[in-house]
Amino acid sequence: MLAKVGSAAVLGIEAYSIEVEVDSSGAGDFKLIIVGLPDAAVRESIERVMSAMGNSGFEFPFGRTTINLAPADIRKEGPSFDLPIALGVVRASDQMRIDAIEDYLIAGELALSGAVRPIKGVLAIALRAQAEGRRGVIVPRENAAEAAVVRGLRVIPVGNLREAVHFLEGEMRIEPVTTDIEALFARPHDDEVDFAEVKGQESVKRALEIAAAGGHNVLMIGPPGTGKSMLAKRLATILPPLTLAEALETTKIHSIVGQLALGQALLTLRPFRSPHHTASDAGLLGGSINPTPGEISLAHHGVLFLDELPEFRRSVLETMRQPLEEGRVTISRAAGTMTFPAQFMLVAAMNPTPDGKMPGESRSSPRAIQHYLGKVSGPLLDRIDIHVEVPALKFAELSSMPTGESSAQIRSRVVAARRLQQSRYAARPKVTCNARMGSRELKAHCGLDEPTHELLKQAMTDLKLSARAYDRILKLARTIADLAASPAVQSEHVCEAIQLRSLDRQLWGS
Repeated sequence: MLAKVGSAAVLGIEAYSIEVEVDSSGAGDFKLIIVGLPDAAVRESIERVMSAMGNSGFEFPFGRTTINLAPADIRKEGPSFDLPIALGVVRASDQMRIDAIEDYLIAGELALSGAVRPIKGVLAIALRAQAEGRRGVIVPRENAAEAAVVRGLRVIPVGNLREAVHFLEGEMRIEPVTTDIEALFARPHDDEVDFAEVKGQESVKRALEIAAAGGHNVLMIGPPGTGKSMLAKRLATILPPLTLAEALETTKIHSIVGQLALGQALLTLRPFRSPHHTASDAGLLGGSINPTPGEISLAHHGVLFLDELPEFRRSVLETMRQPLEEGRVTISRAAGTMTFPAQFMLVAAMNPTPDGKMPGESRSSPRAIQHYLGKVSGPLLDRIDIHVEVPALKFAELSSMPTGESSAQIRSRVVAARRLQQSRYAARPKVTCNARMGSRELKAHCGLDEPTHELLKQAMTDLKLSARAYDRILKLARTIADLAASPAVQSEHVCEAIQLRSLDRQLWGS
């Protein structure tokens, strides 16, 4: 008898529909064949399926059994096919009285006892079921809340193989899981840090506010202990809240990589990723034999913080140039080519010299300083919009300074500026903020009067700035104007933008 069960394979960050076909002859010598480009984990699944069926009161059929995972040109990985294979075998051997298994996409790992274990990538599978117009999904109980954030989908949680069989036969009623998305977004986050905890550093706070308002990348330069890491961790708290579409995309990536906590339905805070400087190319950008998302994709719609920037291998830093420019990363391997989203805000921090002191105070030789700074290339610096000094504060300054503005106060101004940008770029959905403007948007929205144009021209000559830096200054000036609710870019906006681009020239020179 032939049975068909709907399932899905996750490749990259997308799920693709897979049909599990099981044909059981029930006669002759025992023989089992599994085809359809399965990996080792899928081939091994048959051992788990046989034990799970036996311990759940079902018999694995004698004779010849063929299991086909179609289409054959899509690679199938991981243990998520255990449950659909088991259900297919149970149906093909006439131990289950139903033909409507195809109404659902089914995924789950089986324990030898027959229990259903959680898997990665359930949100991607649920989105695939929605796109195909399926009635619902049958998934592990621990993954059900995650799948239930997809609207209009019946999410059936199962704890073991028998539950799945009895539900499909109609002998057991399982209440579909629902998730209150509005309640998830409204839930308070007690562990959230706040800008009010940072004393002083008003110029740096201003730079980070501008960065958040326009989605600009930031490089903070200063001695150790000046609060660079503390400031970076608080940047995510002043960014606009995630939209539902952004939250779904972010959650999907984290689920596929296995970074989503069991039982967690949706990521409602912007991600903050801080990889160690020993991170490899694959760890940062994504990779392995079968490409998976790396740190820059896990930071999608959030913040990627690279502390001690020159300590990262230069080859790793140089590979970030394409993602910074395009908002995505393409990984090519023998198994195929994958493109992952990577629209993140880069926040980098570094010391000005190898010993951490400012150049005039450093005991490092000029050659050592040049070598240290040379680890960060000019083209990479050009892709970082804001370069800001984080000076050391004296004890008297720290003890006398009042508490600063809260993250909520700063975020209100950031959100207002972002709303102006959303309205401005409504006809250009790929331009999500000022930092993403192309040449067409720069020409349309960053026009300068003659005196301001001459001011910028003189700065370009004096600071020996590149054409890319010119565009970055215009984008920064547009953001500063938005924070001031100014329809036009004025000279004071350009002056502040130039100041935010000049520190690297003092350290790196021309």
